[in-house]
Amino acid sequence: MALNYLWTGFFFTGFIAALAQWLFLGDVEVFKRIIDGTFESAKFAVMNIALPLAGVMTLWLGIMNIGEKAGAIAAIARIIAPFFAHIFPGVPANHPANGHMVMNFSANLLGLDNAATPFGLKAMESLQTLNPDKETASDAQIMFLVLHTSGLTLIPLAIMAQRAVLGAKDPSDIFIPCMIATYVATLVGLIAMAIRQRINLFHRAVLGWLGGISAFIIGLVWYLSHYMNRAEIEVFSKLSSNLLLLTIIVTFMLGAMHKKVNVYEAFIEGAKGGIQTSLTIIPYLVGMLVAIGVLRNSGVLDLIVSGFTWFFVQLGVNTDFTPALPTALMKPLSGSGSKAMMVDAMTTYGVDSFVGRLACVFQGSADTTLYIVALYFGSVGIRKTRYAISMGLLADFAGIITAIFVAYLFFH
Repeated sequence: MALNYLWTGFFFTGFIAALAQWLFLGDVEVFKRIIDGTFESAKFAVMNIALPLAGVMTLWLGIMNIGEKAGAIAAIARIIAPFFAHIFPGVPANHPANGHMVMNFSANLLGLDNAATPFGLKAMESLQTLNPDKETASDAQIMFLVLHTSGLTLIPLAIMAQRAVLGAKDPSDIFIPCMIATYVATLVGLIAMAIRQRINLFHRAVLGWLGGISAFIIGLVWYLSHYMNRAEIEVFSKLSSNLLLLTIIVTFMLGAMHKKVNVYEAFIEGAKGGIQTSLTIIPYLVGMLVAIGVLRNSGVLDLIVSGFTWFFVQLGVNTDFTPALPTALMKPLSGSGSKAMMVDAMTTYGVDSFVGRLACVFQGSADTTLYIVALYFGSVGIRKTRYAISMGLLADFAGIITAIFVAYLFFH
């Protein structure tokens, strides 16, 4: 129901905004921009997301099946069981969904988007087997999605690379602010979900895992920021992430061979689901991205930013951050759209300007919530998202607020 209201709301809002621009500003091109944008968004959803994802899904679902045959996924599930037993009380300790979720979170942590998506879709599929109402999102599925959309990433390599391309003096200077913002978003999402689902976060196992993860993240951030320069951080990130992926593949294969599993047949068996999953999500992707395109091309986001600027001026608040808001507003809607907004902010105001840097921190503070909702829930046929969108956007909002504060602290 939430997606229905959201989707139709985007279209009606875009139409009203376009009508107002035509009547009051004489902009006769606004309707053409919107219609052209719908075709472009539909093409982008299929050609740039669904089809490339089919290849990635085919590869990683095959690898995941090898891991399951080898018993590696079950082993990961047993290790994480004490923590997940309290965060996901509806998921049995030995269920494969635990391992799949760990793989997804680990890939996200390292910024491995191409690997994170197949792991996430597989996790959602596993959780769906425990869902009694196949068209309504379960508590476990919503918890997983909110934690995923908070976008916890250790090293924002893609953002640093984009800053380097545009000639930033120190492309890695947004590293710590991004890490702080995305961590707060994840923590807020977890706490909000725990309150909503009445989960006790003060259990010894939960506090132990959260404390350990927090200590690891803080320690790694401190080490990288004090002992490595930008070039060394990039090398470390690329080496560690790619080495980890290759190690996972080889470990899965060795485990399967040890259990006398035909590795190639196991790969083919799992890979067959890749194409079908990609075909299943196409209608959901096209629908959501077209609606987002209507909102963007109608100028609604520009009006919202202007409204925010006026509001904060009336309050006497410093408004240096408002030109970077389009990136923050676009991020929950479209990853490519927010990246374009980020690049536009850096080229317009300067790559090392306060606005340019804040736009980068916005980009690294959370994930594309609405896209992920459409992709993940659509892949298993869920139509009733319950409170998933509101909780995901709450985590995004926490990341945005934190990004503004840390940007003023570090760069203003």
